[in-house]
This record gives sequence, structure tokens and C-alpha cells, in this order.
Amino acid sequence: LKMICGNPDLEVIRGGVRVLCAGALAVRYQALGGDIRSLGKPDPAVYRPVLELLGMPADRVLAVGDSLRTDIAGASGVDGYLLCVAADDGVMPQTVEHMAVLRLLGVGDGVVAVTKSDLIEPELAVEEVRELVGDGPEVVPVSSVTGQGIDELRAALSRLAGRIGRRTAAGRPRLFVDRVFSVTGAGTIVTGTLWGGAMAVGDRVHIVPGADGARVRGVESHDVAVTHAAGGRVALNLVGIERDQAPRGTCVVRAEDGWKPTTLLDVAIDWLADAGGSLRSRRRLQAFLGTAEIGVTCVLLEGDELSAGDRGYAQLRLDVAVPAESGDRLVLRSAERRTVGGARVVDPDPLRHGKGSGAAERLALIEVGDDGALAALDLRRAGRRGLRMDPERARRAGGSVLDGGWALGPDLADTSMESLVAAIGQGIGVSAARIATGLDGEVADALITTLERAGRLRRDGTRVLPHGPQSRDPAVATIARILVEAGLRPPGMADLAEQTGLPATRLAAALTELRTAGGAVHAGDLWFDATAAAGAVEAARQLLADGPKGIGDLRDLWGVGRRHAMALAAHLDASGVTRRVGDNRVLRRGAARQ
Repeated sequence: LKMICGNPDLEVIRGGVRVLCAGALAVRYQALGGDIRSLGKPDPAVYRPVLELLGMPADRVLAVGDSLRTDIAGASGVDGYLLCVAADDGVMPQTVEHMAVLRLLGVGDGVVAVTKSDLIEPELAVEEVRELVGDGPEVVPVSSVTGQGIDELRAALSRLAGRIGRRTAAGRPRLFVDRVFSVTGAGTIVTGTLWGGAMAVGDRVHIVPGADGARVRGVESHDVAVTHAAGGRVALNLVGIERDQAPRGTCVVRAEDGWKPTTLLDVAIDWLADAGGSLRSRRRLQAFLGTAEIGVTCVLLEGDELSAGDRGYAQLRLDVAVPAESGDRLVLRSAERRTVGGARVVDPDPLRHGKGSGAAERLALIEVGDDGALAALDLRRAGRRGLRMDPERARRAGGSVLDGGWALGPDLADTSMESLVAAIGQGIGVSAARIATGLDGEVADALITTLERAGRLRRDGTRVLPHGPQSRDPAVATIARILVEAGLRPPGMADLAEQTGLPATRLAAALTELRTAGGAVHAGDLWFDATAAAGAVEAARQLLADGPKGIGDLRDLWGVGRRHAMALAAHLDASGVTRRVGDNRVLRRGAARQ
């Protein structure tokens, strides 16, 4: 490696083992917790462009005693790799696991150096490497003794740097902490690989997990003081927190970015063929995101078991909240400290669900990017609850856009509108109009407002009225006014005939028209205003949720006499809200509102 550099630019000191390597490689070793000491001015031809690479130890040349869990944390932000395989040892078990980790993290490009090529013909080791990494990465036999292949390796690294980009460039900035220390006169310093956008001097930040806040006093990128940094190795001088408030594994995020740390992640899991068996639902695993190591429960969404070598959808339930985004990759390890699989975040803010929830279908649509089908699925599943959705997105999905940003599935919207218009008749109360839509409260109000704006109905105080001509029979309006004013104490038929001056046949016809229009309810031998009756039903529903009640309890609830209470109780039975058991009314199963 000293020969690759051309000079000893940087010296990595880990556990008493010194490894001379180029600045680009030293940067990644710093992520593993190494101390970097500048031994001279770097050779620009070697140091530029700075490679975000990880030289993973595959033989004793680079064996520095790190556990694989530390290697995973260091590899989480890399874009390519330099893999060293000794010609006399060939591919070792740890090499295979290192490559598995890189693939699970989405790092697919790199360079392989077959070292010690002066001791033994490297062809067999090269063949083993090709079986491991495939045909893409360049494989270069080298010898630090004879200098064989050093120039070729330099060129291969240069070509790698030219074709790879920042894998973690998208999204809001996050810095997963791998080192934290204090400097006299400066305060707390955290270092890590910066994901996403830039962080700058003066930014207000939060430490996740937790609610500790701080301010960025200073920023360094690759040991150079800057006003802001985007990507690469970054050190932040934080004011307002102590060293123990930002330990390794925590994450620094900007306060302005509105992160909602979560303990639920919907993911696509790749379960390794050599995982040692299938993955059973609700298995406990260790998940690695950035430098964070979190215990998780893996709940499969498509079955009870995922076979070795298969891919499936699952919900990870984390012991600790993390700031995650779609596309984040996690490495999964077993209790036996074995890498068993990887996970890619599909939905970073899901509801809690499991097998049978239908979540897998939704995750598949998110992964393929079929937003129209995804929006249509969400609207269909929301049903009468509706969804707040971007109007253009809802229209592309074939949905109906309502006032206030609400949207409904197309069939449901048409049915609800027709039901409401048919129920209005000569006019009904707002509560009755909501019930007529068959929708939940806020969505029902949005539908009413939408139809009002479209000129299909109008509101007059607490009444919803048809926009066009009303009934030609003035008796209907007179009866409606009497019933509204009477509330839950309407007059009987004889008194109603006396008040209106209508003969029995004309009165019956007017009441029937009013009921058809949704303005009246026939209960027992009495007629009630539909809105008043709907209010009585809702009040009874809440009372009966506590258990069976007698007619006296209902009478006191409604504040009416026995005759009106008996009529309203009969209406409860006829509406399917209650059933009579002896002298009591019992709420039917499913009648209680959630």
C-alpha cells in the first residue's frame, strides 16, 4: 500500500498495527475509529479525487482486529470498495461476508487487489475472486516487494473514482456519529460520514434518538475547516451538548428538516442463501443503519416464513427510534453474530400492521414507482374515511377531489353524492345530510361543501336545501317547519292536522313526500324531524355503549314523555341500532361507532 501511495501520505494507527495507505483509504479507516496523523503533504495525483472507499481486511496484510459489526458501520456510507485478497490464501470466509455486506448496502462497484503475487502464481486466487465479485470489478494482481501491478492498481482506482457517484447523496442531511470527543476551548466534536444534503456553520441540530438540541459552531471536511459540507467525512463542533449526549450510533439532523424518528419501518428483505435457515416472522435480529445498531423484531407481511435466498416484505419494529428515509439500506445480523440478510426501506412512516393487512401489495407498488396505482389503492382502502391527497395525484388515480384537500375513490364519491342529493328533498338538517352521505364526519362535510360550490345544493343555517325549485305543495314546507320547531316532542296526527288545517289524506301525502325527501322520520305513531331523530339515535348509541338501558333511562336521556320515548325506541329497533331484550334495549353488535 505504501507503494500504491507513492509516498506515506497518511498513517493509520489501530491497536498497535500501523498501516500505510493513501489518504482516500485512510478517510474510511477513520470511520472505523482510527486516528489519522498527517506525515507529509499528500501527493495530489493520489489524493485527488478523494475516494470514499473501504479497504476491507481479507488477509493479514490489513488485519487490524476490528469486529465485523464495526466494519459494517464504517461501510454504511461508502460508494465503492478496494478489496484485498492474498494470493496464497485466496478468498477467506470473512471475505465472503464482507462482500455480502457490501451487496446488501448497495455497493456494487470496486477494485480487487490480489496481493503477494510474487510468492505464488495468482491465477487461482483471481479465479476465486471472479466467482465472488463477478465480471464487473477490476482484479489486479500486485506485489509490494517487486512493485508488480502497482501502476495498474493506481489506474484502476482512478477509473473507479471516475465512474461512481455518491450513493447517499439524496435526501435531508444526516450524520451518523462514529466518534465523539471533547476539545478544550471548543467543546464537543462528532465525526461521521455525512449523508444527504449539506450541513453548515450556524445550523440548529437535534441528536436522535433523544431530544437534545445543539448548534453547529464549526465544520471540517477531510480535516479542512469549511463553512458547510455535503457528503464525505465530516466533523462537527457542537455547542449546547456534552460528549455523552451524542455517543456513537446516534444521528445528527437539522432541526429545520422536520424529521420524525420512527420505530416502525416497512422494508423489502433479502434473506441470504447462506443465512443458516429460513426467516420466521417475529424473529429478533440486530439491524445496522449507519453507525446505529438496533434490536428489531421482524414481522413478515406475506406469510409466516421467508426461505433462504428469497426476498419479501416485512415490518421492522425497532427498539430505538431512528431518522430513516425511503431507500435507506440496513444490514441484518443474527444473535449468533452472523450476517443473515439486508433490508431496504420502502415506507419510513407506516402504520403498525402485519400479515393479512394488505401492506405487501402497497409496498410492491411503491417499489416499482407506480404512483397512480398506489394512489388508487390508498383511496380504495380508505373507503368512507377518505384521504387527504394532492388533487392532481387523486385525479390521475381516477379519484374524486373534494373541498379541503380530501379525495375519495370514484365509485364511492358518485354513490355518496347521489345519496345525499336524493335525501335532501325539501331540505334536511346538516346532521342528517352527513348521515345520508355514508361518509365519516370531515369527509361528509367536504362532500357537502363540494356540492354546494358546484351549485347542486345550498345551506341555510343548519339546513341543507336543494338548489333548484322546491315542492309545489306549500303544505310540505309547513309540516317541515312544525316538526323542526317541535324537536323530539312532535304533535300527534290529530294535533298536526289541526295545526295545518289539512284533511287526513292530504296530510298523509305531504308527510310521505317529506319522508322521501329525507326531512322526516316515521316512528311508532309519530313523525319526527329527521335531524332531531338522528340526534336522538346518536345520544342513545353513546348511552347504550355502557350496557342495556330501560325505557325510563332513554326517556330521561331525551327529556321527553313516555309516548315519545316509546316511539323513538321503536325507531332505534327498526333502524338496527338496538334490539329489545325484556324491558331493556341492547346495542346491536357493530352499531357502536368506533
